Amino acid sequence: MAIALSELVKEADRYLAVSGIADYCPNGLQVEGRPRVSRVVSGVTASQALLDAAVEVGADLVLVHHGYFWRNENPCVVGNKRRRLHTLLSNEISLLAYHLPLDVHPEVGNNVQLGRRLGLRVEGALEPGNPRSVGLIGCLAEPVAALEFARQVHQVLGRQPLLIEAERPIHRIAWCTGAAQGYIEQAIAADADAYLTGEVSEATVHSARENGINFLAAGHHATERYGVQALGEYLARTFDVEHLFVDCPNPV
Repeated sequence: MAIALSELVKEADRYLAVSGIADYCPNGLQVEGRPRVSRVVSGVTASQALLDAAVEVGADLVLVHHGYFWRNENPCVVGNKRRRLHTLLSNEISLLAYHLPLDVHPEVGNNVQLGRRLGLRVEGALEPGNPRSVGLIGCLAEPVAALEFARQVHQVLGRQPLLIEAERPIHRIAWCTGAAQGYIEQAIAADADAYLTGEVSEATVHSARENGINFLAAGHHATERYGVQALGEYLARTFDVEHLFVDCPNPV
């Protein structure tokens, strides 16, 4: 079954409450392709590898978390930007991208989806008074040693996390997917036993050690694979279209 592109985009924008979230890039339809959609390919980032996979399976639309046209990037259409856009336009494939709206959504959001896979019970936002807060805080069913939790993260994500181990077990935990290592300060203020994110900076290691908090960096890509899959599945159910998630591995 094929659905009008405009109808699918309208529902995705509504479902993710795009109009109420300020971001560093445009959310929604970034590149317009053919007017009807029957096959959707989703992935974390609109890389050339993902676009090539979409062409190979005859996709009408590519759905991603990391799209194009970021604030302060070079606006010139040259190099790999030209190649990517040429692939989309020459094959009449639409590009639909959602950044912060996909991080914060209470059902298909990256943070909620990662928490569910790791068995984390959500208590609330990491910064309750901040409308831009994307991090969550919650707990495990039972306290576990940091090494045991790191093994669980490895098993679920298929990627060995970097662990800065503290001398306390993990029960109360804060997390935020992607490049959110700076939120460790909020996790410390919330008296979390551990903070889990995607990336790590040099200063993060010192902050974790000096504040006695367990810290895990499990990969930007690895922690953000699940929101876009859940959104793709939601759109597939809503409009009776095909959905295929393509994982283009990234060590970061």
